[in-house]
Amino acid sequence: MSNGSTFPPHRRPRGTLLAALAALVAVALAGWLIWRAQGGEPPRAGAPTAGGAPTGGADPAGGTPPPEKKGGNGGSGTEPPGSLRGKVVVLDPGHNPRNREHGHEIARQVEIGNDRKECDTTGTATNDGYAEASFTLDVARRARALLQERGATVVFTQDDDRPYGPCVDERAAIGNTAHADAAVSVHADGSAVGNRGFHVILPERVRAGAADTAAIVAPSRALGERLVSRFAAVTGSAPSNYLGGGTGLDPRSDLGGLNLSKVPKVFIECGNMRDPKDAAQLTDAQWRQKAARGITEGITDFLTR
Repeated sequence: MSNGSTFPPHRRPRGTLLAALAALVAVALAGWLIWRAQGGEPPRAGAPTAGGAPTGGADPAGGTPPPEKKGGNGGSGTEPPGSLRGKVVVLDPGHNPRNREHGHEIARQVEIGNDRKECDTTGTATNDGYAEASFTLDVARRARALLQERGATVVFTQDDDRPYGPCVDERAAIGNTAHADAAVSVHADGSAVGNRGFHVILPERVRAGAADTAAIVAPSRALGERLVSRFAAVTGSAPSNYLGGGTGLDPRSDLGGLNLSKVPKVFIECGNMRDPKDAAQLTDAQWRQKAARGITEGITDFLTR
């Protein structure tokens, strides 16, 4: 039998119980004060942080979060800014290095909607003999690599893989068949000495024969405006001083590649091959890389606007 110095397990002195209760109240009060200081709302699992990213934890249904989706670029399911995944871009390198060997074939007339014109031409060249067709292929290939890095599907109208051409009507048809989101025909001009700078040729409203540009005039202008802006910024070149009134934009209705297009399409004349100062840029590989990047950024701005 106990001598009174201890108590049964189910009995405790009143003072001990009161002390324990006071400690519990103090802990609860401290927790309440902290909660109030933080805005009066307990944190929720998965709530966004200040940067907008979820904090993690269970999903609202009480389960575990689903595994992170992986995109084709190895990242999250949300494409990064500037991604062109799912977009189709047609690049149309003007002329063909072999056209000069097929004068008869490229001279034949084809329908362009409101007229008939030659299938294609040989293009121009610098005074030192650097051909426009070589320039257009080089810039287009560089642009293709940059666009593919951004996830775009890139279609060429020709890649020095044909004996000549294609004809201007087929160049338009290639873009239409590909359901291109944007099409850009790459060129260089052959104007007089002193005429400098680049310009972008836009489709005018044409409705004749197989041509009806009504649906593409506005989006093609938007594409052209973005090309002018980005090409100038990247290359440091100024818009043409002889066409477009300083805008770098030149609407035309006499080009089959534009008249017959059903998708947004423009031509870019990257400079004047017959002016020595422009020619020095056009023949410089480093500048051509800038030209390709300017074209790529203009297309990207248009497709991600």
